[in-house]
Amino acid sequence: MNSLTVTDPDGMELLRSYVSAPVALPGERVYDRATPWNVAVPVRPAAVVLAATASHVAEVMRFAGERGLRVAVQATGHGAVPIGGDTVLVLTAGLTECVVDPVARTARLGAGVRWQTVLDAATPHGLAPLCGSAPGVGVVGFLTGGGIGPLVRTVGLSSDHVRAVELVTGAGEVLRVTPEEHADLFWGVRGGKSMLGVVTAVEIDLLPISEFYGGALFFDGPHAVEVLGEWQRWTGDLPDTVNTSICIQQLPPLPGVPEPLAGRMTVAVRYTAVGDVADAQRLLQPMRDVAPVLIDAVGVLPYAAIGAVHADPVDPMPTHEDHALLRELTAETVEAILAVCGPGSQSPQTLVELRLLGGELAREPRHRSAFCHRNAAYALSVIGVLAPPVADAVAGHAAELVAAVAPWSTGGQLPNFAASNDPGRPARCYNDDALHWLRALAERHDPASVMR
Repeated sequence: MNSLTVTDPDGMELLRSYVSAPVALPGERVYDRATPWNVAVPVRPAAVVLAATASHVAEVMRFAGERGLRVAVQATGHGAVPIGGDTVLVLTAGLTECVVDPVARTARLGAGVRWQTVLDAATPHGLAPLCGSAPGVGVVGFLTGGGIGPLVRTVGLSSDHVRAVELVTGAGEVLRVTPEEHADLFWGVRGGKSMLGVVTAVEIDLLPISEFYGGALFFDGPHAVEVLGEWQRWTGDLPDTVNTSICIQQLPPLPGVPEPLAGRMTVAVRYTAVGDVADAQRLLQPMRDVAPVLIDAVGVLPYAAIGAVHADPVDPMPTHEDHALLRELTAETVEAILAVCGPGSQSPQTLVELRLLGGELAREPRHRSAFCHRNAAYALSVIGVLAPPVADAVAGHAAELVAAVAPWSTGGQLPNFAASNDPGRPARCYNDDALHWLRALAERHDPASVMR
């Protein structure tokens, strides 16, 4: 076995003759497509392969396995981790299949498809693809991490609605993975991210949801204490038809940011509900009454507008994320959070979000998966932009905030949040049993540790 690195251009040139997909090496223009959405993450692989078929991915796997290289995969780079010269990066943007069957209420989607494409194809039929809060994110990366969407308490984890997966294993096999075929891999690939190989296509259920009642209420920062306090009490007894998160945000004065929200601290209460509209309005009223509302953007919306609830940023930017799962949210928890990132704290974070979990997410699905932490009650997410003048303060402050909620934390994390190559991260994302079986499956299907 000959080990190759980015410093061995002759070896990487050999990749061109081995793989039938386009290959880009450092210094070549197309190589810059490796730059992830999070531009703060250093991604400098030995080579970039622009895959358009599962066979292309299988060729890369076999090449890497024979030569002691690693393989990484990227669609949009939202969950990017550092990649260096011992790795061939497979870009899946060319896997663009998007076929919606409105009669069967299913869709088959290639690994390069983003959720917005699926929304555009499915919602005219009154069908809902269970995307996350940001429709610009890739379908496969979201689903292999489990998938916490804006309706998660009502419909459950998005990956629980996956019917089949096309998987290229680390050994270069192309497998159709379903509850009946390679059931162990079907368990592991839903929640296991890319530990078991590269997913090149998925088949998912589409739900008959054409509209919802939702959006966001925005409050001025000085009211953060009252708003977060009421949200903590209010979320203790909400039905499964309701989903909500709350976000302390400091949005820069940029195009697209509404003037009342720009350049100041505000608090956003995100809300979605399905079913009776009058009931949904009644359930939200305590939050409407807690303080003067800067912007009320809640109403009946078509499912196609699901991305408007969180209004996540679209353009690439340098960010740092941290994350924690909470077993409970008490008045003391809220007090600890506000002390670190509330009014007067000089917090450098752009977004600090608490998301209510539970409901259908907490129930065991028909087909078990590697996704863990269904028992978490809330998720805390911290996102800061690494730009002057706060860039140097963001990471340390985020760690301080996560430490502040430690008394209420489960110690776990979700695979799709705060991506990192920290060796301790798998133990935070998976319990001991799940991690044992994921590693056993990886040893069986990736004997050369191509995806390690």
